[in-house]
Amino acid sequence: MAAQLELGLDTFGDVTVDLEGRPVHPAQVVRDVVEEAVLADQVGLDFIGLGEHHREDFAISSPETVLAAIAARTERIRLGSAVTVLSSDDPIRAYERFATVDALSHGRAEVVLGRGSFTESFPLFGFDLDRYEELFEDKLSLFAEAVKEQPITWSGTTRTPLADQSVFPPTENGLTTWIGVGGSPESVVRTARYGFGLFLAIIGGDPVRFRPYVDLFHDALEKMDQPAKPLAVHSPGYVADTDEQAREELYEHFQAQRARIGAQRGWPAPTRLQFEQEASPHGSLYVGSPETVARKIARTVEALGADRFDLKYSNGAVPHAQLMHGIELYGTKVAPMVRDMLAGS
Repeated sequence: MAAQLELGLDTFGDVTVDLEGRPVHPAQVVRDVVEEAVLADQVGLDFIGLGEHHREDFAISSPETVLAAIAARTERIRLGSAVTVLSSDDPIRAYERFATVDALSHGRAEVVLGRGSFTESFPLFGFDLDRYEELFEDKLSLFAEAVKEQPITWSGTTRTPLADQSVFPPTENGLTTWIGVGGSPESVVRTARYGFGLFLAIIGGDPVRFRPYVDLFHDALEKMDQPAKPLAVHSPGYVADTDEQAREELYEHFQAQRARIGAQRGWPAPTRLQFEQEASPHGSLYVGSPETVARKIARTVEALGADRFDLKYSNGAVPHAQLMHGIELYGTKVAPMVRDMLAGS
């Protein structure tokens, strides 16, 4: 496992402040994300995923465009979404955009498809939220045809049918496809049915509690005569030189972001006690020194049998300079420690 494990990063392009606390323009945030990805490549990390959002606190609404810029400045890191909100997109256009990133990056593109935990894209692009489930299932079935890279004959309920229609450009070696899942058994089984990788978003509680979903995924693949598929985990976190520094630098921004989103959804604002509980060895917030974060990642990977762990390294308005330092620590210290820990176990 230690030799095969991939360690990556995810970001939604959270709109940041500078070191003096002044807001940074979203355009600069996008440019900063490119620099963060370049650093991730330089320190040997395996993957960077960019989330799609359409709201003022996140700067990335078009992950593929930013990934194309990253592709031109990196050598080996794999490039994907985290996630692409397929329900409010066109499956054929989404496939074409990622196939183009794959060409620019010499085969390093991946796509993580999801329904999205935010719903702003539905009214923005003219989709009815009452058809939330139908839209995703219907469009996923069409995307699954597109990745076969053969002429498509398809019909569904959310768009016009296709008859022997080809899609361009084709990739050179196929497009790696995952489905992002937040903990629904039905979503796990659906992922297995299509034969895609499972990308678990674990953002609260003990990650070990997701083991039944992992077992369900492997059992479903076997029963459906699908080949083995990879499992990835996405969780929030932040790395600094010491545990105290990491928690103090992150808490204000983490709390403000969660409180703002909670107010929109009817959740209470998180307390410092809740933050500390999630930052504990059995929580889903990977915050601390390199050794602390590495120990938590190793525990999660071992318990779930994950093939990839992605740290969602941007959580609120943490300044770009601090994010860069965290990325450097993650690549140069955390990643080697995780592999050493897993090899020793």
